[in-house]
This record gives sequence, C-alpha cells and structure tokens, in this order.
Amino acid sequence: MTHTITSFGPTTLKSPTKTLRLLSMIASTYRQRRALARLDDAALTDLGLSRSDATQEANRPIWDVPTTWRR
Repeated sequence: MTHTITSFGPTTLKSPTKTLRLLSMIASTYRQRRALARLDDAALTDLGLSRSDATQEANRPIWDVPTTWRR
C-alpha cells in the first residue's frame, strides 16, 4: 500500500485571513495590556481593579487570552 502526502505544515492557519486576524488579535491584546499597565490608581479604582490586578494582567503572556477570542 502506498501513502501520498498531499499537504505538509500547520493545519490551523490555512488562509491569509485567519493569519491576519490572529496577528491583529495579538497586537490588540498587547496594546490593551500596555494601556492597562499605564493607568493611574484612580482610573484602576474606577474599573474596580487594584494595581496588583492590573500588573498581573499586563504581565500575562500574549497568547494567554480567553477561549472565546480564539474562535
């Protein structure tokens, strides 16, 4: 029996559109987390966050996002 490989490489990002969407999500996540880190304590209090909450969120890895964002 012979087997033929018809494709090789990652199968998750098959189209340029998906790749662009992923890159856009990464850039957006990075910007949002940097903006959160720059907020002063009064703004964080308005959002119901502490400085440690904001720092923890800002220091999360770029790929650590909610599952719903990855659809």
